[in-house]
Amino acid sequence: MVNEEAPTRRSDARRNRERILAAATVELTRDADVPLSTIRRCAGVGQATFYRNFPDRDSLVLEIHRHEMRHLADAAPRLLRAWPPDRALRKWLDELARFAMAKAGLAEALRKATCTPCPPGGPAQAPIAEAVELLLRANERAGTVRSGVTAEDFFLVTAGLWQIDPTADDRAARTARFLDLVMDGVRTRPGD
Repeated sequence: MVNEEAPTRRSDARRNRERILAAATVELTRDADVPLSTIRRCAGVGQATFYRNFPDRDSLVLEIHRHEMRHLADAAPRLLRAWPPDRALRKWLDELARFAMAKAGLAEALRKATCTPCPPGGPAQAPIAEAVELLLRANERAGTVRSGVTAEDFFLVTAGLWQIDPTADDRAARTARFLDLVMDGVRTRPGD
C-alpha cells in the first residue's frame, strides 16, 4: 500500500534534498542570515530544485530542526541497547550538549523562523520528549533515577544547558559539570 501523504522520491531527488539540508545546516549554523542563494550554491543544486524542496527560508529552517531532533531522538534506543540505563542517559545528555553547542547559530535561525519558541513537549519536540521518557522509564525500572520524573521535569532541569556560552573557552568543562549536576538531581537517593 502506498502512503499518498509521503510520496516516494526518486533517488536523485532524495540526494538533492539531503545535500540542501546538509549545506543549510552548516551555513545556518555559521550565520543565521546566510542568503538562500549561498546555501543553494553550497548544495550544488539549481534554483528550481532548491525552491521545489524548500519554498522559503522558514520551511528550510523548520525541516533542519525536525531532522536534527529526529537524529537526537533516535539516539535514545541505540544508547539503551549499548549501555546500562544510567550510562545511556548520561551519554544522551552528552549528545544533547553537543547538539546545543554545535547548533548555536542554527538556534538563532530557528528563533527567526518561528518567532516564538515551541514549548517543551509541543509538536516539534514530541520525538525528543519520547526519547527522554524512554530513557527515564528504563532508568526507573533499573532503580537509577527517582520514580515519577517526567520529560517535562527533565526539560526544566536541562534548560540551563542552553545558557552555556558555546564560544567560551571553558564550555566543555562547564557543560560536563552541569550535566553531572543534572544526573545527580535525578538519581535515586536513599529512602526514595
